[in-house]
Amino acid sequence: MNPNLTTDRPTFVTHLECSLTGERYEANRLHGLSRAGRPLLVRYDLDAVKANLSRDALAARQTDMWRWRELLPVRRTQDVVSLGEIETPLIPIPRSARSANVWVKDEGRLPTGSFKARGLVMAVAMAKELGVTRIAMPTNGNAGAALAAYATRVGIETIVFCPEDTPEVNVREIAMQGARVWRVNGLIDDCGAIVGKGAAEGRWFDFSTLKEPYRIEGKKTMGLELAAQFGWELPDAIFYPTGGGTGLIGMWKAFDELEALGWIGAKRPRMYAVQASGCAPIVRAFEDGVEHAERWEDAHTVAAGIRVPKAVGDFLILRAVRASGGKALGVGDPAILKAVDEAARKDGLLLCPEGGATLAAYREALRTGEVDEDERVVLFNCATGLKYPMPEAPRTLDRHGAIDFDML
Repeated sequence: MNPNLTTDRPTFVTHLECSLTGERYEANRLHGLSRAGRPLLVRYDLDAVKANLSRDALAARQTDMWRWRELLPVRRTQDVVSLGEIETPLIPIPRSARSANVWVKDEGRLPTGSFKARGLVMAVAMAKELGVTRIAMPTNGNAGAALAAYATRVGIETIVFCPEDTPEVNVREIAMQGARVWRVNGLIDDCGAIVGKGAAEGRWFDFSTLKEPYRIEGKKTMGLELAAQFGWELPDAIFYPTGGGTGLIGMWKAFDELEALGWIGAKRPRMYAVQASGCAPIVRAFEDGVEHAERWEDAHTVAAGIRVPKAVGDFLILRAVRASGGKALGVGDPAILKAVDEAARKDGLLLCPEGGATLAAYREALRTGEVDEDERVVLFNCATGLKYPMPEAPRTLDRHGAIDFDML
């Protein structure tokens, strides 16, 4: 049994806070967006955390997501849900990245094969704690799979809506893991509109990205893990595949909390929000110098997970990118597919298309001098490459015929 799940769980949550206005909300009640229509952020008594938890005590715990419990919102051990959320490894890819200082944080090792498990395990645990019995959510695939798995595990009824061209493996795994899944002739924000309408009618609780407060708290564990893995000195740059941007927002929050604890200094990585050039609202907003991104029309890319025409947390993404000295970068589908192919053939690592986008963006940033080959850089591979189409392997051999070993 995992000791990180059975130990008493003191809570240090003080309140929730509107990310736009700073308005405070009670922590132990069910909330969606703030009254300003923006995401709510969970706040903690970090002085109390500091008094109750040391880095040495943390280091003695099993290295999974739940060892960070003092910085997580779940109040009662019995409300924790888990499928084994490990600390994901950092994998060097020196040949395809053309640098010995680049690591892939391989989130495909998590339950249901993607980093969506981090956010959804936390959100589902809190939904259970707060008495939610029916959930609906839009998805491009992996988030729906994670929600289905965790919600089914705790007995919460789940309905998922996805674009009709969502990868077939995702649609089938959502259904197999107990959710009702519907294909919609539109994009993810069209699916989100259906979810929002049903929520307004009281049919279900809306679990859309950033429309409940707790997915950020699960995703921020990526930043907490990075700090620990790098010996409490953060890397120079992070390239993050950005659709809704929950993980980028969460990591930025994690770094602030760690500094308040005295565990890291003021240094921050440059945050690079990576999008596909066929759906790049954050890139356009960054380049235009504005704080909110207009909807991207005719969104298309092979990287379905970052095909998000409009993100509710756009201003939080842009603030973090700008405050860090980073950028929002767009890469084309040919570069994405080439990066996926080279990472597999040169370094033996299967990236998902979204992970390929971060490698493509890094290589372009290296070419233009945006990053230096001596800098320590982390790329996020957000899902296992095993879920995505691969080239055919048509070679056959007749064991009864003459075998020309020189041709093999």
